[in-house]
Amino acid sequence: MNYSAFPRRAFGAFLVCVLPALLVLARAENLASIKGAPAAFTTECSSCHVAYAPFLTGQANWRGIMAGLDKHYGVDASLDSKTQNEISAWLLANAATSARRSAASPEFRISRSDWFIRQHREVSASVWKRASIKSAANCAACHSGAARGDFDEDSVRVPK
Repeated sequence: MNYSAFPRRAFGAFLVCVLPALLVLARAENLASIKGAPAAFTTECSSCHVAYAPFLTGQANWRGIMAGLDKHYGVDASLDSKTQNEISAWLLANAATSARRSAASPEFRISRSDWFIRQHREVSASVWKRASIKSAANCAACHSGAARGDFDEDSVRVPK
């Protein structure tokens, strides 16, 4: 029996059988965190923009965002304390835990985080300025599943 091809066959089997299953599980985990969102999160946070999935950034950023709702990127997005506490608790419980995503970013902006910039490094500045996109913060312009927390690269469609 020729064992020299075994590692390649095993790796090939892994890629064909195991890797797709792992990707589906990872995507399902991300969607579950959105699915369990409090109604107030969906109502309040998506009234002006897509309600960002909590796993997109870490606790430090969520704390900063929720503490500054009275001046939320130029808008007063203040909430009553009960609603703010409910949303904050859920965001913190479901925040990113990997060092890559959980690092604090300038102005607590997901779109200014190191991982976001690396993920979008092939997107030119002119694309972000298109009328159909407007800014890097408009995830839903290119990611149709953004509101569900689905950022699958295979479904990205950059509008003209």
